[in-house]
Amino acid sequence: MLKPLNDNVVIEPVEIEKKTASGIILTGEAATPTHAEGIVVAVGESKQLVVGNRVIYNEYAANKVNYDGKELVILPESDILAVVEGEK
Repeated sequence: MLKPLNDNVVIEPVEIEKKTASGIILTGEAATPTHAEGIVVAVGESKQLVVGNRVIYNEYAANKVNYDGKELVILPESDILAVVEGEK
């Protein structure tokens, strides 16, 4: 597994659902997410994140890598916008 250096975090992106809570399927511009979500799979010197956290992050700051057949992103902890708590 990758071990990020400094305050970097490795995240496995998850697909954001493209339908509303009432079941309406979004298409076109409405289906384009304004953020990215993922599961933390490795942390560097983080003081706030742990492996398994579901997070919302700045997609444009992420470095995409393909490692061991998985698409992962590596980004600084400061580009993580929020930790998702509880179930959606």
